[in-house]
Amino acid sequence: MAVDEAILIHHSKGDVPPTIRFYGWDPPAVSTGYFQDLQREIDLDACRRLGVGWVRRVTGGRAILHDQEVTYSVVASEDEFLVSGSVLQSYLKISRCLLEGLRILGINATMSTGRKSDHSSAACFDAPSRYELVVDNRKLIGSAQTRKYGCILQHGSIPIHLNVDKLFSVLKFTNEKLRERLQRDFARKAISLSEAGGRSYGYGEVVRALSRGFAGTFKIVLEEGTLTEEEEETARILMRDKYGTEKWNFDRKSS
Repeated sequence: MAVDEAILIHHSKGDVPPTIRFYGWDPPAVSTGYFQDLQREIDLDACRRLGVGWVRRVTGGRAILHDQEVTYSVVASEDEFLVSGSVLQSYLKISRCLLEGLRILGINATMSTGRKSDHSSAACFDAPSRYELVVDNRKLIGSAQTRKYGCILQHGSIPIHLNVDKLFSVLKFTNEKLRERLQRDFARKAISLSEAGGRSYGYGEVVRALSRGFAGTFKIVLEEGTLTEEEEETARILMRDKYGTEKWNFDRKSS
């Protein structure tokens, strides 16, 4: 999360170009949406017991367990024509790239029309939003977006495997029957790459396919890069003063 925001800050200053980033999580962690109450939604004792970290995102949405997945992030100026427009319009443009990447992996996904849901679970993959990608009406990629400093940051979770038991172990519920019912519902509404494709996928294979999806759909040449020293320093500061603090993670008024 700190690195994504560091890229956003430095792109807004003109220091770095528009950036597509892919990364994983080790150890796993649960992230909550900007407006969620982390202490209310997440069982921190269970997280400690299972070796799962936690962090509040700068983007909205609901809780995601980041474990055995590829996470993507896109940072660009709001007037960058490849992703410009309203939130939904930029969602659509990025989803087309992800859709092509999935096609390369042999996965026949479609875009959700964004049916209404009661959002009874705190988990992100409980129901798809408009233009999120689904397979057989089961959500495969969950994304969220924010706009700051005249720029767009959109990031999303692409599970290679789904550990539903672990996810529902770190979420809080008022009683065990509710947990069990919502866990069964979730398992019917969410899907992983491996289940969707009927085979195992490696992290590198997924990243290469998604990169080709962005390059082919946007008709651009991607240049592999690393963080600048300035981005790394900003990320360290953000981790120390923001994402690693109780004030940010536990106080919804903190911005």
